[in-house]
Amino acid sequence: MTSETLFYIIIGIIVINFIIDKVLDHLNAKHFDDPIPEALTDVFDLDEYNKSQRYKKENYRFGILVSTISIIATLAFFFLDGFAYVDGLARSFSSNEIVITLIFFGLIMLASDILSTPFSYYKTFVIEEKYGFNKTTLKTFIFDKIKGWVMMIVVGGLLLSAIVWFYQTTGSQFWLYAWGLVTVFTVFINLFYARLIVPLFNKQTPLEDGSLRTKIETYASKVGFNLDKIFVIDGSKRSTKANAYFSGFGSEKRVTLYDTLINDLEEDEIVAVLAHEVGHYKKNHIIFNLVASVATTGFTLWVLSLFVGNEMLSEALNVNQPSFHIGLIAFGVLYSPISEITGLLMNYLSRKFEYQADNYAKTTFSGLPLISALKKLTKNSLSNLTPHPAYVFMHYSHPTLLERFQNLMK
Repeated sequence: MTSETLFYIIIGIIVINFIIDKVLDHLNAKHFDDPIPEALTDVFDLDEYNKSQRYKKENYRFGILVSTISIIATLAFFFLDGFAYVDGLARSFSSNEIVITLIFFGLIMLASDILSTPFSYYKTFVIEEKYGFNKTTLKTFIFDKIKGWVMMIVVGGLLLSAIVWFYQTTGSQFWLYAWGLVTVFTVFINLFYARLIVPLFNKQTPLEDGSLRTKIETYASKVGFNLDKIFVIDGSKRSTKANAYFSGFGSEKRVTLYDTLINDLEEDEIVAVLAHEVGHYKKNHIIFNLVASVATTGFTLWVLSLFVGNEMLSEALNVNQPSFHIGLIAFGVLYSPISEITGLLMNYLSRKFEYQADNYAKTTFSGLPLISALKKLTKNSLSNLTPHPAYVFMHYSHPTLLERFQNLMK
C-alpha cells in the first residue's frame, strides 16, 4: 500500500461517515410530522406539538449547514496539506517534540474553535432563544469558552505531554504507561467531578430541608442507599431544560438535581427520577461503564501503539518528518470505524441499563410518577416523540419515551 492510497482511504472514511450521518438525519427528519403515538397524546397539545416540530426541523436544517461546512473545511484541510503546514509552523517555535505536539494540537483546536463558535452562538442565542430555552448571557457564554480553554490547556496539555513523553522514552510499550495514566485520571474525575469541575461552571447548594428532602431521604433509607449529599445546581443559569444526575461512588457519591427539574416536577416525580438514578448505582451500571471505558481506552491505545510509529501515516498527510502527533491524526480517522462499533455497543448496553433503572424505580417506588416525569421533561424540551428506529439504534443512549412508557406499564 502506498501513502497516496492510505490518504484516499482516510478521505473515504471521512466521506462515508458524513454520508451515513446525513442519511440517518434524513430518515429521522421524515418522521417529524408523524402523528403523536396514542400512548403519548397527553404530552403535547396541538400547538405545542407544532412548536416541537418547528424546533426539530430548524435544528435539522441548521445541523445540515454546520456539518456541510465542517466537512468542506476538513476535506480542504486534508487536500491542501493543512497538517503539514501546521506541523511546520509548530516546528518553527521549538525542536522539542512535546512542545511541537502541544503547539500543533493547540493551533488546530484554536482554528476549529474559531470556526465553530459562530454556529454555537447562533444555536444558543437564536434557535434556543427563539423557542424559549436559552437563559445564557453573553458574559456566561464567553466565560464558559475561556474556562473550557483553560481546562483544556492545563489538563489536556499535561496528559498529552505525559503520553508523548512515554512514547519517547518507552517506544512501543508507551500504551501501557499511557493507559495507566488515563485510568487514574478517569477514576479521579469520576470521583471528584462534582467537587472540582462543576463549581467552575455552576453553583451547587445542598438541597434545603423540607418535604422534598424528607421524601428523598425516606426513599433512600427504604432501599438501603446511604445518601447524604443531595445538591441543587443552577441549571437555569443557561437553559430552561431540566436534568438530574448521579456522580461519584463510595463516600463521594451524590445526587445533583437541576433547579429547573425541581421547578418543573412534583415531589413524587422527582423522587421517581431519583429512584431511577439510584437504580443505576444499585445495578452497578456506573462501575460497569467505568470499567468498559477503561478497557476501551486500553484497547485503543494498544492498537495505536502498533501503528503510530509507521512512517506511512505521516507520509499520507504529506508530512516528511514522521511524528507522534501526525500519526495520531491519521490513526484517529482510520480507527473511527472500530470506535463507531464500540460506540454502538455501548449505546445498546446503555439503553438496556435505562430499562433496568426504570424497572428498579418502578419496583422500589412507583412507575406512574416516573412516567409523568418523563412526559413533562419531554414536553419541556420539545423532544422528538417519533424518531426513526435506525437513528435510535445509531445515536440514542436512552430508549425512546414510547419504549420507556411501554416498559413501565408492563
